[in-house]
Amino acid sequence: MSILRPVIQPRPPHACHRGRRRAASEPGSRRRKTGGFSLVEVMVGLVIGMIGMVVMLQVFSVSEGNKRSTTGGDDAQNNGTIALYDLQSDIRQSGNGNSSTALLGCNVLLRSGVTLNAMAPVTINHASIPAGDANTDTILTVSGNTVDSPEGDTIVKNTVQNKYEVTIPSSFKSGDYVIATPSARSSPCNLTLEVAQSVDTTVNVTTGVAGVGSGTLFNMGNNSDRKPRIEAYAVRGGNLTVCDFMTDDCSQTPAPAAIWIPIVANIVSLRAEYGVDTSSAMDGIVDAYTQTPTLSSACNWARVSAVRLALVARSGQYNKNTATAAAPSWAGATSTPALPIDLSGDANWQHYRYKTFRLTVPIRNIAMQTVPTSC
Repeated sequence: MSILRPVIQPRPPHACHRGRRRAASEPGSRRRKTGGFSLVEVMVGLVIGMIGMVVMLQVFSVSEGNKRSTTGGDDAQNNGTIALYDLQSDIRQSGNGNSSTALLGCNVLLRSGVTLNAMAPVTINHASIPAGDANTDTILTVSGNTVDSPEGDTIVKNTVQNKYEVTIPSSFKSGDYVIATPSARSSPCNLTLEVAQSVDTTVNVTTGVAGVGSGTLFNMGNNSDRKPRIEAYAVRGGNLTVCDFMTDDCSQTPAPAAIWIPIVANIVSLRAEYGVDTSSAMDGIVDAYTQTPTLSSACNWARVSAVRLALVARSGQYNKNTATAAAPSWAGATSTPALPIDLSGDANWQHYRYKTFRLTVPIRNIAMQTVPTSC
């Protein structure tokens, strides 16, 4: 038996569905974009980003330049202060033990082959010291380093050349540097720095000086830890350098780099002149500043009671543009002869910044002498 099943006709599409399909299939229709950037948009974004990076790098460069200029100025300040302290300390101490007219201006044999001519507490541009950088000065300071009397001790007698019988033998000990001067100053005045070998009732040295008579024996310090200080300062290669005359021959020309030790960097100028008492009464008051006073006698040296100096420190930062239009100035620029600060030895000197230190230092051991009786 067959079973008849009804035929189910498909439902005709709704009118709205037919319209939607037609709309989607029409050639003029557009689908909505869902995301992404076009090439033009990407390129515009890159250009904006690059401009921002350039601006930030420019700001950083300017900021870093200002920082370096400030830091360089601080370095110049620190270097100048250190250099000035060293010079001031030695100048103040100079003359201790060698400010007597019995010693001033004498030639002193320090050791075999090394003589310090015209010994004085402070000498500017000493004839034995090779010059430093162009348009700079050198300074030589001399001071004893003893705790005993800087005026020396009277020699009672000198019957044996190498034996000095003094008033107070306890003022000396083995190893002391001594200088014996005769009662009458010779001309030329040539003396010898010797080391005491032993001390009992007399001060015994290796060689000694004959005919000293009732002269004076000066104690300049001990050879172990309190040696005399004989130090030369000069600006060399843009640095403040020092040479120790007690250990090296600082008169060698050209100046050996091994004995001229740099102590402060970026010091480009050192200028100095004497403060001189020109009054007839020798009242110890500075009346004039000059680099060329009359120093032909011990009494002339005794008139030099101060040193005026200028020290110029340079920043280590080079500037592309002109940073300094004119060289620094100081009081010595109007002296006779004039001593201007001249930095033209370096073709690029205007591209740096400078700090100038000006100071007048009294030579206190000369001032304490008052008017020497022999003058």
